[in-house]
Amino acid sequence: MTARTQAESPRGIPEATVARLPLYLRALTALAESATPTCSSEDLAAAAGVNSAMLRKDLSHLGSYGTRGVGYDVENLRYQIAHEIGLTQDRNVVVVGLGNLGQALANYAGFRSRGFRVVALLDADPRLFGTGVAGLAVRPVAELEEVVASLDVAIGVIATPASAAQDVADRLVAAGVASILNFAPTVLVVPEGVEVRKVDLSIELQILAFHEQRRSPSYVGGAAAGGHEVDGADADGHGRRVVAAGHGEESR
Repeated sequence: MTARTQAESPRGIPEATVARLPLYLRALTALAESATPTCSSEDLAAAAGVNSAMLRKDLSHLGSYGTRGVGYDVENLRYQIAHEIGLTQDRNVVVVGLGNLGQALANYAGFRSRGFRVVALLDADPRLFGTGVAGLAVRPVAELEEVVASLDVAIGVIATPASAAQDVADRLVAAGVASILNFAPTVLVVPEGVEVRKVDLSIELQILAFHEQRRSPSYVGGAAAGGHEVDGADADGHGRRVVAAGHGEESR
């Protein structure tokens, strides 16, 4: 990422704040569904799992300060955040890779309820062509470019084996997709201007295992023998950036 995008989004909102906006939106949605008209910063912060000072600072970037003695109007703040994130219009999504994970993603009802429409499913296995998943027929990955163009795809979800992920990413980018959610256990190299979010479930489990080990009575502390730090990946010198595995971290 560039120095600017490490600190703030193109709209001037810090990236750390952007990462918390969906948490606030989820909490506000729950409040709206329970017919709660207003909420205090303390209540909203608790529902989102942050402290109230952080929440007030985050919301100040949206120009939303609440009303003293009343708090925040739930529906209004919910709309503000949805608009800032870009959820006031539907985004078309293609899922590439229909193994167990890809099929689970295709069936995830939370996409549609949050404004993301899975409009196409692609795979390289001929045995899957034409089979139905989540109401859609699986199509050959060879049709990727046609699918992106004809269905106005905005976001590509990669759930392929690691060996196929880079090729899929390259084709998505060449077809005009600038937002990629990567579930493949590999580092993707993408051009400047393309956003990649990395989700690696195995890494998250390993982090949990680390914390479990630290809680063990037999744990004596300290790093494992022979451990070493790994520096972040550098730019490859061709105007491309490397997206590191785990937590969506990116480095230039």
